[in-house]
Amino acid sequence: MDDCTIPQRWSEYSAAEHAIWNRLFVRQLAQLQDRAVPAFLAGVRALDLRPDGIPEFAALNQRLQRLTGWSVVAVPGLVPEEVFFRHLAQRQFVAGRFIRRADQLDYLQEPDVFHDVFGHVPLLADPVYASYMQAYGEAGSRLPQGQALEELARLYWYTVEFGLVRDGGRLQIFGAGIVSSNGESAYALDSPEPLRLAFDLRRTLRTEYRIDAFQKNYFVIESFEDLVRRTTVDFGGLYQELAGTAPIKVGTRLPTDVLFAPNPASGLARNRLTA
Repeated sequence: MDDCTIPQRWSEYSAAEHAIWNRLFVRQLAQLQDRAVPAFLAGVRALDLRPDGIPEFAALNQRLQRLTGWSVVAVPGLVPEEVFFRHLAQRQFVAGRFIRRADQLDYLQEPDVFHDVFGHVPLLADPVYASYMQAYGEAGSRLPQGQALEELARLYWYTVEFGLVRDGGRLQIFGAGIVSSNGESAYALDSPEPLRLAFDLRRTLRTEYRIDAFQKNYFVIESFEDLVRRTTVDFGGLYQELAGTAPIKVGTRLPTDVLFAPNPASGLARNRLTA
């Protein structure tokens, strides 16, 4: 089966494309200093990501492979699920080689090189998170088409793309869809609108999501170690258990949910709200 990889062709990026990376990088890194999980910022430093143009994957991979054995491979865009899972299982993260236009700085539906590299790759320098991503790929590689695939996609969406973590009394961002979005990196922690739910695997697998708006649900983990522990389960038995159960609509609050309040502007410890 075609692995969908292509050469990055780094020399073909224009000065304008490099300038878009630089503009996005400076804006997001400033926004995330007191919002992103420390492991993300540590990964940016460890991988020497900078606002000096789109990273060349070959140089980036030398640093990343030394840390966790992961590498970044270029693809033309979204790839089939089975290809995506297989790459993750082999510690390869697929990244679109194109970058958004200047008029798309605040929203792009298809992931580009900024979302994929700035948003995802720094956490792949963290050994625990890197192991979670490989295990996710292995779980997906064993999965047939059907409801279970939809459920596993929700787990990825609500952790890898839009996950929050609780650090003492503070909520912090780790999901790539948030850290690469200027608007959502503020909304996810500050807005009173979304539900911030304590992570529960079954609840996450059943919860629908939207791709065309800021999230109405976020799931909050305690740590990457805790996420690995909670997802080291018999997924086959879990899929059978959930078979035939209706999905949970976006923005639905259940009586069993444990909710977290938005971060107050003062940065003081926030209250934990229980249903």
